[in-house]
Amino acid sequence: MAVADDERPARAFLLKLLERFDNVLVVGAAGSGDEALELIEREAPDLLLLDVRMPGLDGFGVVHMLNGAPRPLIAFVTAFEEYADLATEVGAIGYLHKPICAGDLATTLDRAQERLMHIDAAADMVARRG
Repeated sequence: MAVADDERPARAFLLKLLERFDNVLVVGAAGSGDEALELIEREAPDLLLLDVRMPGLDGFGVVHMLNGAPRPLIAFVTAFEEYADLATEVGAIGYLHKPICAGDLATTLDRAQERLMHIDAAADMVARRG
């Protein structure tokens, strides 16, 4: 998984919170939308915790730039409630409000793990048929 947030303290807090979860491997962190795209291309994380508002390319811009390309599951991280519907429209698996609490993060991580297991099972079925 990876984290993208332009606010260094928020990014550091989220990375520290993720250390509590034994089944999570953080492959990188980005401070901008452009850095997030580079990180996704370089590390291919399963899940990206993505800030909505960032200067330049914002979180939704990142998602749109990945349109058609293999992309990680996305969970948005934000202090703003008004983007929740748009997050759902772009297929986000979570919408976490800052400051993030461990319980909400755990729920999102569980949802991501379940989705990834379904994706893997579907890929196995296709491989066996082919």
